[in-house]
Amino acid sequence: MIRKPRPLEPGDVIALVSPASPLPRERTDFMRNLLESEGYKVVFANNCFDSDFYLAGDDLARASDLMQAFLDPGIDAVMCTRGGYGCARLFPFLNLDAMAAQNKMFLGFSDITTLHIALNNRGLATYHAPMALTLHYEREPWVYESLKATLRGEDPIVPGAPKGQTLVPGIAEGPTVGGCLCLLTDSLGTPNALNTEGKLLIIEDVDENPHRIDAMLTHLVNSGTASQAAGFVIGEMTRTDERVDEGIGGKPWREIVRDRIAPLGKPTVIDFPFGHCKNMLTLPLGIQARLDATAGTLTYLESPCA
Repeated sequence: MIRKPRPLEPGDVIALVSPASPLPRERTDFMRNLLESEGYKVVFANNCFDSDFYLAGDDLARASDLMQAFLDPGIDAVMCTRGGYGCARLFPFLNLDAMAAQNKMFLGFSDITTLHIALNNRGLATYHAPMALTLHYEREPWVYESLKATLRGEDPIVPGAPKGQTLVPGIAEGPTVGGCLCLLTDSLGTPNALNTEGKLLIIEDVDENPHRIDAMLTHLVNSGTASQAAGFVIGEMTRTDERVDEGIGGKPWREIVRDRIAPLGKPTVIDFPFGHCKNMLTLPLGIQARLDATAGTLTYLESPCA
């Protein structure tokens, strides 16, 4: 049974946290202004702007910020400033059961996929959403509208967003799960492994070589993880076609996806707008949805919030 956070209201407090890589304060300005314009109050975690090479401070400090944001009754939602790398290093210091029990809205993507999987597995719906770094760069108006609609508990699939392209036609229903491909495969074999049984698996990634996309999709296939899914919503493998390893050559990522995923015979769309692509929808995870791969649409069958 999935538990959904309540929708936010003006006056609610959103904590910005950095559980992965560092981000300068000025790159959070647009997101803070956007949230404040909606009537929310924004606070920054104690160690939000720390930096330790590719990490936003040491593991214990980042984990402490995340735990405090979830457990503090004065905070209503938790939003990540960026992804990068580092979330998996926090597991020894997190009480994931206690975090999930708070029923708070949790938003982010990229490396944050690691935390989405762990919280979804514990029954909490979460939100694959643009972060402070994402909105530091200009996006289409529907990107902001999708995020704002989600915060209010409204339909995140807003007018103006493009549809996906049909790879395998058909209709499938189930709760959404997934995120960044490299984190999906990293989770397998751990206590916080991706569970795809009867679910709509969303997949995207960024800055991976073509053969690595092939390898990770192959791992999902060989592990049986892919075959358990009811259907696939594939986003974009951003900049993959530009990252060919000249030593072994490359292949367009869309052809790799077709080769690896289409033979499963599950309804599948490709180029659905979410993740690291130029413009992205906010997608609730753990919420029942219908994928009409023939029409290229994803429709949520229930409210993203309680």
